Amino acid sequence: MQELLAAAREAYEAAYVPYSEYAVGAALRADDGTVYTGCNVENANYSNSLHAEEVAIGSAVADGHRSFEALAVSSAARDGVTPCGMCRQTLAEFCDEDLVVVCDGDDPTRHRLGDLLPDTITREHLDR
Repeated sequence: MQELLAAAREAYEAAYVPYSEYAVGAALRADDGTVYTGCNVENANYSNSLHAEEVAIGSAVADGHRSFEALAVSSAARDGVTPCGMCRQTLAEFCDEDLVVVCDGDDPTRHRLGDLLPDTITREHLDR
């Protein structure tokens, strides 16, 4: 997991955060071991801003990946930031509840996606 955390830390260096000044990086490891990174990209209207996790998963999906095993998230503040609800839902579209989510801080924490987002909306809900 240290390698994934290091990739997330490197990713936040590229963040575009002129409004919040809160840089976030994410590193997502696909089942084949390929790592995709992302950083947050802010927009003056805020609602068009991209989150680091979205950028990472978007790159991975665009590259043909649909199965993932771990995600690391880090901020420049190293404050243990976790994915927001929107990003958790996006991750749940492609990952099962056992996806490992590591959040960087003085003592990095490890979570399961299912614990961060219990009873998520899935394709099965739409099929009912």
